[in-house]
Amino acid sequence: MSSVSLVYFSGYGHTKVIANTFASEINANLIEIDANGDITEQDWQTLDQSDAIVFGAPTYMGTAPWQFKKFADASSKRWFTRAWSDKIFAGFTNSASLNGDKQVTLIQMQTLASQHGGIWVSLGLAPANTKAATRQDVNNLGGSVGLLVQSPSDASVDEIPSGDLDTAKLYAKRVQAITDKFNA
Repeated sequence: MSSVSLVYFSGYGHTKVIANTFASEINANLIEIDANGDITEQDWQTLDQSDAIVFGAPTYMGTAPWQFKKFADASSKRWFTRAWSDKIFAGFTNSASLNGDKQVTLIQMQTLASQHGGIWVSLGLAPANTKAATRQDVNNLGGSVGLLVQSPSDASVDEIPSGDLDTAKLYAKRVQAITDKFNA
């Protein structure tokens, strides 16, 4: 099986729950960006050796927080040597609002992956967009570029809608399957 690593920042713990849910589904390596926007040298080496890299970050004020941007900027050393070229990439974001401009954050992640010469994996799931749809349905937020998650601002980390967590598990399996096919 190909190696998948998930690098993420979580400000309030909700994004960490999503990262753990995704990673546990496929046994991905978890790398947390700290409050200063840093990861360790060992973490960089893990990313370099991975077949796929998944980005995760909340959406704050319409984009990923500065800690994720600091990580993205630091990845320019990998860009310069083309170390991540032809890797598989994917991403997810979380915010308190149903929309909350999450698409902007996903495009930011997709652009970062493209700058590295990577291959982006879309969510690949039809939206749950009927009148009968609920927050317990898979892809109830209608994502396509990547995984969208909504954690109400007054919700604990244990109250992330089950449909979003189920979508994370399916996306993890898709990323793993595509990475395995690409590296066969």
